[in-house]
Amino acid sequence: MITPGLTNTVPENLVVDGIPAIPAALQADAGRYLDFRSAAFQGWHPQRREMIILTRFADTPQLHWVAAPGGARRQLTFLAEPVKGGGFRPKTGECIVFSQDVGGTEMFQLHRYDLATGRITRLTDGKSRHTGATWSKDGRQLAFTSTARNGADTDVWVMDPDTPASSRMVCPNQGGGWSVQDWSPDGATLLVGEYLSANDSHLWKIDVNTGHRERLTPATGQPVAREAAVFSKDGNEIFLTSDEAGEFKQLGRMKLTTRKFDSMTHDIPWDVESFALSPDGTTLACVTNEDGASRLRFLSTTASPPPAPPVLPSGVISGLEWSDDGQAVGFTLTSARSPADAWSCHPATGAVTRWTESEAGGLNPSSFVEPETVRLKSFDALPVSGFLYVPDAGKFPGRRPVIINIHGGPEGQSRPVFQARNNYYINELGAAVLYPNVRGSQGYGKTFLALDNGFKREDSVKDIGAFLDFIASRPDLDPTRVAVMGGSYGGYMTLASLIHYPDRIRCGCDIVGISNFLTFLANTSDYRRDLRRVEYGDERDPKMAEFLQSISPTTHAAKIKSPLFVVQGKNDPRVPVTEAEQMVQAVRAHQTPVWYLMATDEGHGFSKKKNADYQFLSTLVFFKEHL
Repeated sequence: MITPGLTNTVPENLVVDGIPAIPAALQADAGRYLDFRSAAFQGWHPQRREMIILTRFADTPQLHWVAAPGGARRQLTFLAEPVKGGGFRPKTGECIVFSQDVGGTEMFQLHRYDLATGRITRLTDGKSRHTGATWSKDGRQLAFTSTARNGADTDVWVMDPDTPASSRMVCPNQGGGWSVQDWSPDGATLLVGEYLSANDSHLWKIDVNTGHRERLTPATGQPVAREAAVFSKDGNEIFLTSDEAGEFKQLGRMKLTTRKFDSMTHDIPWDVESFALSPDGTTLACVTNEDGASRLRFLSTTASPPPAPPVLPSGVISGLEWSDDGQAVGFTLTSARSPADAWSCHPATGAVTRWTESEAGGLNPSSFVEPETVRLKSFDALPVSGFLYVPDAGKFPGRRPVIINIHGGPEGQSRPVFQARNNYYINELGAAVLYPNVRGSQGYGKTFLALDNGFKREDSVKDIGAFLDFIASRPDLDPTRVAVMGGSYGGYMTLASLIHYPDRIRCGCDIVGISNFLTFLANTSDYRRDLRRVEYGDERDPKMAEFLQSISPTTHAAKIKSPLFVVQGKNDPRVPVTEAEQMVQAVRAHQTPVWYLMATDEGHGFSKKKNADYQFLSTLVFFKEHL
């Protein structure tokens, strides 16, 4: 019997090529693993201890209201496309501004949702890309970046969201890496970030009235990564994260008069990945990334001692925000045994509260496997690590097949988060899942982060060889049954691994992956191209172009002998659909079997539940047949 809602019908917006029918029995068995939910904290109401979250009850995540811990999730938006994020208007809270694109294009538009009427008003032009909507402290203005001027540069704009026609460009910029960080307390100045690469960024201040832009971060002679930044309560200094003083991003302060960075976390040997300043300006809540897991800490901006760190489940924290009364910090927390949920912490007492408890499809969360951290040395003795999920040896004795799942980015990081559908691989197929953090991954210092740049690109592929050696050394893992999969840059790594280790990998699944660096750089969206050149290399240099062509998977398609599954969204603005199509054609030309799945209503990955469910079920069939 097929589980209700699961049929063998292909969703209408999927193009299926070479993929066999999904057995009804497999659909029924996997159905429990498809019906999980999650809840992402979005913000506090400014006048009441209530919050909005993003969660899904149908096909796409939408905004919901939660009035109390454990309370009902009251749905606010009912839209066909996923809502990407939103926040209350400061002070009054009578409206929410949220972001949304159509079909995965990432051409995000800003919308105002009026709580009194439920009316939704689009605030932006409907065609350009708008990101980083940030409210002024008084709630009267909204700052954001937009590509409206030429489609490539992210300029800074400001509007009164009650009057969309008031939207105006404050400061034109060059490049696609600009972002609004904060408003000054008096509403006269914007703090803006300029991202050049994962290792190099700057902070600027912009006069809202004149558009005058002034760089705040001095040149040091070396690249410095600066991410989150906010004004102090009095507006005379800024708090920011920077790796200027060491390998890791430290949280510190910088007076606007001296422009000198003073670290507040020099004794913590990990990245501070996010932080939030309390409304009274006396306390910083910050999250450190400690070997992949998050830790919430508090720092004092005065001479007073800070609150003690709260005790939280081990996992990954995101989305910090203080309540307006300064009594609570809200955030999202996910772990291997729990979907993402909304939580809060009371800094004065250390008490933590779980506001939502998302469903795991009726499964017992305690049945989900906790990962073990694995550490090894690569071909050049560089230490690398990863997370390994091993199935129950009592249920699945003997050496188990392994799925190596490689993150994207390439500056991403695999972390111990909820495995969602992937729990089926471990609990039902009896496959181990290994998430490597190869060189170039973030979280392990700025030197490690830069080790795969430019001509060093294939060193990260050699790291996969070290993980294959690790698998062979484990008595519980089967080195003759290894699959590799990954998305975006992880898709390139999947293809490259199949090329470099054809006798050690049974099959591969390339999801929205780069197949040729030259065609990728030519066809990726204009606002991304220069940013990607910094990471991968500038193809306008003949030597670099020759190198990029030499390492591109399409160049070596004849070496791929293992079955390949390619997944792509037609509207992908990052890795265009042509990357998938040319790879499918090139591999099939050498008689290697290729399955191809393309969604006409998706972009850089599948976000609609029906599409994602079909992708997972067809991947199960692929692994069952070839692994």
